[in-house]
Amino acid sequence: MVEPLSHIRLTVEPDPEAYAEEIEDRLLATLRENVPASDYAPFGVLARNESSEIRGGLIGGTSYGWLLIKMLWVSEEVRNQGLGSRIMALAEETAHRQGCHGAWLDTSSDRARKFYERLGYNTFGILENLEGERPQGHSRFFLCKWLAAPGRPHMKCRYSVTTL
Repeated sequence: MVEPLSHIRLTVEPDPEAYAEEIEDRLLATLRENVPASDYAPFGVLARNESSEIRGGLIGGTSYGWLLIKMLWVSEEVRNQGLGSRIMALAEETAHRQGCHGAWLDTSSDRARKFYERLGYNTFGILENLEGERPQGHSRFFLCKWLAAPGRPHMKCRYSVTTL
């Protein structure tokens, strides 16, 4: 039965963590009705020290043959020692075993963008704030990488650009 919009109230909420899981669960349930259905499978990679304290980690998931890297973090105490590269490699291997042919992510950090480029990611899009837009000079970079299968040549990620 269709619910009338006159019964719906809109609010802006300050704590999205309180309902983010419910919204994502409902979205994923709807996407499973698509043709082809979404096969989203979330996973994480954790790096712990001898005391089991988290020193790095990645949150992501696979869907439609792609690994989406939502978050990557490495503690200052262990940066520049290769831990981020190892975390990324394990995430990519995991996604490849699950049938993924590519990976993508976004970042607003130029330092992070250079890190991902060293790992073979290519920038396929940039959202830039123009003069007078806040914060001035801010950009968000979108990157992707082809996950080569054994025996197949390494390729650059394929993408297309549409302008409106």
